[in-house]
Amino acid sequence: MVFQWPQMLWLLVALPLLVAAYAWLQRRRARWALRYPSLATVRQAARARRWRRHLPPGLLLLALAALLLAAARPLALAPGVSQQATVLLVMDVSLSMHATDIQPSRLAAAQNAARAFVQALPRHVQVGVVSFAETAQLVQRPTPRREDVLAAIARFQLQRGTAVGSGIVAALATLFPQAGIDLGELLYGTAQGLGNPPPGQSQVPAAPARPAFTPVPPGSTTSAALLLLTDGRSTTGVDALQAARMAAERGVRVYTVGLGTHNGGGARAQGWSEVLQLDEPTLQAIASMTQGRYFHADSTEALHQVYEQLGTRLQLQDQEIELAAPLALTALALLLTASTLAWCWRGPLA
Repeated sequence: MVFQWPQMLWLLVALPLLVAAYAWLQRRRARWALRYPSLATVRQAARARRWRRHLPPGLLLLALAALLLAAARPLALAPGVSQQATVLLVMDVSLSMHATDIQPSRLAAAQNAARAFVQALPRHVQVGVVSFAETAQLVQRPTPRREDVLAAIARFQLQRGTAVGSGIVAALATLFPQAGIDLGELLYGTAQGLGNPPPGQSQVPAAPARPAFTPVPPGSTTSAALLLLTDGRSTTGVDALQAARMAAERGVRVYTVGLGTHNGGGARAQGWSEVLQLDEPTLQAIASMTQGRYFHADSTEALHQVYEQLGTRLQLQDQEIELAAPLALTALALLLTASTLAWCWRGPLA
């Protein structure tokens, strides 16, 4: 539980003072009664029903405590159905995915797990696919049509290189088409900020003005998420942590999956050899920066379990519930109860 206005909680310090003042008044009343022996009968009756005298003030004290807590505007986290509308699969298709330390191969295992993941998602969730190796490309735009997504996953072709950051940027450009995110500009630069062109070349026209960008808290965009799977480390393209900062500034969570055994060795495909070296610290940092989570899968079974966990996590998400109104209603009920009891029991014993 968190409080939006925690400074209001300082007022709770007054409650023990009210209790002390009430106890002092009760002791003073008892000393006053001892001066009049003729009131012995009344005192005996008062002791017999003393709880009646203290119940309304006790309820009033609880009502004040509830009102002060309501004034602090508490928020509770409770699991609820996620409103996630778009999930982008960002898949590594580098040559190292041909390794067979995960049977039948890393690529085949990733494709099978991704198919099961996509089919288990609610129908209202749109799914897109981005693949990356030396470059990154959008293979399938977000769509509710599962058959299109499954066909895109089946079309993966292995290539050289691993550009994790470029894959994240390509996915962000898909999620925010009006934001002017340009993967080519991040890789090679444009006329903006590069100074004068080389001699003999004409000035490149300036890029059109982009809409103003205001960063948002990491993880605050609940309508979209990225699921990144890779089995290696970034060797080219946009810096992976720079891309993670871009995702964090846009509130997009990136869930990262590191695929393969730690001693995977090497892989050979299409006449090229690839050294298998999983960069877990970078994947963990990406997940941490974006309020996502990192998973490691070193077998086909483990990969399927990871995708099952991710499916559950994306469908169920903690939601903030403000408790000010229930606390205020509780305080009102306590006040009404205290007033009713005091009225019913009014008189010398009230």
